[in-house]
Amino acid sequence: MSGSLNKVMLIGHLGDDVKMHYFEGGGSIGRFPLATNETYTKKDTGEKVSQTEWHNIVIRNKAAEICEKYLSKGDRIYIEGRIKTRKWQDDKGNDRYSTEINVQEFTFLSTKKTIEGGEAAAPAPEADNSDLPF
Repeated sequence: MSGSLNKVMLIGHLGDDVKMHYFEGGGSIGRFPLATNETYTKKDTGEKVSQTEWHNIVIRNKAAEICEKYLSKGDRIYIEGRIKTRKWQDDKGNDRYSTEINVQEFTFLSTKKTIEGGEAAAPAPEADNSDLPF
């Protein structure tokens, strides 16, 4: 097999609301933290252990606007995407790195709005990522 594969599939809970940034020319980007949990029982002690991993999620354009509209902190979502590491410089000129998940597809699994009955429980929209550059 030649080539490579960069694919991530996550199911987790939003750690914060979607933060949007809009650009000249109409593009937009949304960012939010996603928590995934692993729970296991230690064989020697029988103690249950839970570990949380945090992921930086990046979503673009119309898909980002859909997420901003329907999602809030604590909601559960399924995400497929690619890992990307960005290099940037801090205030002191030091090189810094951020690893992010660039979303290609997503499905809402639960939203507070539908659980609480605050809005009509419409089916969760699927991502239309035809405008994504990757």
